[in-house]
Amino acid sequence: MPETPDLTALLGSRICHDLISPIGAIGNGVELLMMDGSSCGPEIALIAESVANANARIRFFRIAFGAASADQHIGRAEVTSILSDLTCGGRLVIDWQSPPDLPRPAAKLAFLLIQCLETAMPFGGRITVGHDAAAWTLTGQAPRMKVDADLWRLLSNRNAAPAITAAQVHFALVPEALRRHQRALTIAITETKISLTF
Repeated sequence: MPETPDLTALLGSRICHDLISPIGAIGNGVELLMMDGSSCGPEIALIAESVANANARIRFFRIAFGAASADQHIGRAEVTSILSDLTCGGRLVIDWQSPPDLPRPAAKLAFLLIQCLETAMPFGGRITVGHDAAAWTLTGQAPRMKVDADLWRLLSNRNAAPAITAAQVHFALVPEALRRHQRALTIAITETKISLTF
């Protein structure tokens, strides 16, 4: 019997698909204005920066929240390009180390966990993502962490029921992604470091 479709992921894919083309078109229009030379003021620079940020977020969300079937793959080069654009000029650094070709469901789960780490690192820091034959490991390190114990408990206990806001929805999506990926998550948290293995 086929598994029930992941409607949340299909909705994420649909929204990202419908937004990425118009955002790309705005970016192309801004490039043309800048090439023209007559419109190179701070206003155009601000629009260009905002479009680049929106494009990076949509590309990230497409992996984190979109559909990911077992037969889909994504290349390491695409992943590192997305993460580089996402963190450009920010206080967070993401070091992604993986094989060149990745199963899309594993990349989706890693992206969701990156968001969980990002939530705990509002002052910036470094996230390292590694993969060997047995497991994925994500490590977030920062001088100051802000860990909501109830949210992190949800990742390993599906019966936990903390109040979730839109800004924390990735915590609620991780258990289902783990189930679909047939993985268990190990979590270790200290004052300056969070380690996640699946």
